Order: sequence, then C-alpha cells, then structure tokens
Amino acid sequence: MFRKLALTALTAVALSGASANAAGEGGHVENIRFSFDGPFGSFDQNQLQRGFQVYTEVCAACHGLRYVPIRSLSDEDGPGIPEDQVRAYIEQNFIEVWDDDLRDYRTAIPNDNFPENTSAGAPDLSMMAKARAGFHGPYALGINQFLFGMGGPEYITSLLTHYNGHDEEQAGATLYGNDTFPGGYISMAPPLYDGQVEYQDGSPNDVDHMAEDVAAFLMWAAEPELMARKRLGFTAVLLLGVLSVLLYLTNKRIWAPVKRAAKED
Repeated sequence: MFRKLALTALTAVALSGASANAAGEGGHVENIRFSFDGPFGSFDQNQLQRGFQVYTEVCAACHGLRYVPIRSLSDEDGPGIPEDQVRAYIEQNFIEVWDDDLRDYRTAIPNDNFPENTSAGAPDLSMMAKARAGFHGPYALGINQFLFGMGGPEYITSLLTHYNGHDEEQAGATLYGNDTFPGGYISMAPPLYDGQVEYQDGSPNDVDHMAEDVAAFLMWAAEPELMARKRLGFTAVLLLGVLSVLLYLTNKRIWAPVKRAAKED
C-alpha cells in the first residue's frame, strides 16, 4: 500500500515538472521568493502599499482594476490603508464610475470597484496574476507551484524586467523585445525605469524592486482572500489530523477484544 502511494506521489511530481517545462516554453521566467509563497507565507503590507503606489503612478494610465473593490485597500490582509486615506485617494485621483441610475459618471465611493480603463485598449490587471500563473503541475493539485512558487507574480516581475532593447516595427506599430513575453515581442513599451517612483519609506526604487512590488500588489488584487484560505486550510489539516488519531484509537479499542479472543483460541 505504501509503495503504491509513493509511486503515485513521484508520478505526480514528475508530471508537475513536465508541466513546468511546458509552461516555461512561452518565455524566460525566474523564480522569486515572495513573502506570500508557501503554506505559511503572508502578504507584506508595506510591499503591497508600494506596489499600489507603482500601479497608481505608472500602470493606472493604461490599465484598470475593474474587479477590485476600492474599500478592500483597507483590508488587514491587504494593503491596510486607513479608510480616510482611501477616500482621500479617490478625491486626489478624480476616480469616477458609471452610474446606471444616473446614466452618467459620478465620483466613486469606497464600495465601488476600481473603474475599467479602456482608453488604451490595454488588458485589465485585476486577474492578471491568476491569468498568467504557470507551472501548476497536475490538474487541481498545483504541486510544482506549491514547491517552487513559479506563478503569476513571477511572470509579471520577469515581464517587467526582461526588456532586451531589440525593437522592431510591424504594420506601422512598434514592438518591444521581451525575453519573457511569448513570441519575444510585446506592444507595451518598457513601463519602468530606475527612480521613477519615490517611495515614502525609503525602499529601493530600482526597476527590479518596483517590479516585485507591483507584482505582489497584483497578486493580492487577484487573490485578496489568499491569507484567509491559508488559515482555513491549516485549520482543516489540523482537524483532520486530530480526527485521524481519534479514528485510529477508536479502531484499536473496538478490535482489541476480537484480537484477544483470536489469540486465546
């Protein structure tokens, strides 16, 4: 029985590795140690706030966050921005949303979602970290991603930091060489440069650090309940462990008289 279980586990890991190689054919993706990796990892609130700043000052010009409620910026498992600062953010950035009842735009409130940005035709970033997650391994198991953490945030970071300067024109449009993007060329110009965003906490603001910060923020945007799910999973595993012990002891107690009788015979 144990041998069969071991063979099944090894097969799953092997298939996971094959999936990782297949996913990696799209482009170069580096493994990055994020604070939320692994079963006990958690979001770094300061990093999420820095990533939100990068999104606001750089990404929001072309990309929206249509599935993210503005109020969630105050979540303790998220950026943890105080509610008064969230309201101030709405006013300072003139965030407006379409109101079906008024049939017009109005100033957003925290209960609204971030507005969709369609002006540049760029993809929405709400689910980008999940849409670009790779290396999941066997279906529904995610073994390789669990072991190596190679997912959406790693892809986003690699994409933002692996422009190679080999640009070309196609059909009157400029494409930019990128070692991570499938096909090697992307229509988005390099969005980050060193010192572009001035962090209030004095953290490094080179391209690599800014890319990691905004990738972490986009991971939270795609998985805002990640920490809650990890806590629930840990509790479930703990309860299942206790239940297994109780079932084992109960089984021994029930069959003990039968085994004694068999020995006496």
